[in-house]
Amino acid sequence: MCILCAFISAWWGLQLDGRAGMFQALWVFLILLILEISLSFDNAVVNASVLKHWDKFWQMLFLTLGILVAVFGMRLLFPLVIVGFTTNLSLVETWNLAIQKPTEYSVILMEHHAQISAFGGIFLLLIFLNFFMTSKKEVLWIPFIERPMEQLGKFQGFPVLITLTLLTLVTSNLDSEERTSILNFGIVGLLTYLAISVLSQALEKKGLDAAEAIKKGSIGGFIYLEVLDASFSIDAVVGAFAITKDIVIIMLGLGAGAMAVRSITIYLVKKKTLNELIFLEHGAHYAIGALAIIMIASVQLHIPEIITGTIGLVLVAAAAISSIKHKK
Repeated sequence: MCILCAFISAWWGLQLDGRAGMFQALWVFLILLILEISLSFDNAVVNASVLKHWDKFWQMLFLTLGILVAVFGMRLLFPLVIVGFTTNLSLVETWNLAIQKPTEYSVILMEHHAQISAFGGIFLLLIFLNFFMTSKKEVLWIPFIERPMEQLGKFQGFPVLITLTLLTLVTSNLDSEERTSILNFGIVGLLTYLAISVLSQALEKKGLDAAEAIKKGSIGGFIYLEVLDASFSIDAVVGAFAITKDIVIIMLGLGAGAMAVRSITIYLVKKKTLNELIFLEHGAHYAIGALAIIMIASVQLHIPEIITGTIGLVLVAAAAISSIKHKK
């Protein structure tokens, strides 16, 4: 599929600007592919930690229908919806704007980076906090951090308290209109996480907590992983416009990267890598926590995508190395 996306990118570039356009499109495609993988590699580990508990039906659904949602839904439709919503344009009109006036389209999207980051940052922060707070871990990677978090997790609603407090502090010195807009997006991220948790528990009907319910194959778990993918890809989608304004190449490059991440997920599940590298899941969730803090901080600060991607890769690599040393 990645090769097919590369061929389509080349054809698209050829139609726009001949042979020079073809090579430029392929080069941009490769950059976007690497950007997506670097920003979402830790997502593959988290996906695998959930998918390994699912039956084959739900695994196959996630790897087929799920990839269509990830490529066309998040990498193409999501930016169009954001721009269309803020400009009161229909989806068709927004598409025409993106094709005919790509610079204007990207400027509108960039103007709402803070709101989008608030949504994704809050959602990811809740995932990080609930992983370490809601259930007692058999294995601890960094005990002096994880033991206190387990203790704090005994207080019901503590993760929600932390996320809302952090969001309030970050937006405290903004003007009232912008502050309200960012707070609303952050609260939608919070409500999305809670709604998925409730849905998962309702479908399971086994008295499981939210984290355990999501790990069972169900529509709730499926939605959870798709929203998780969307949150991970926010930086890539927005950052891609600094590289090119062509939404077709953006969709193809980031989409191919998303497919590559799903391939890594399949490998981790089939090889049972998480059973061998016992700290890998911990490292991925630390990476989620770091990304969440970066996204929330980016409400007011510009943080380059290279920092976002590097932190995640370093944390996952450190967890893998610690796991190998632990086995010895």
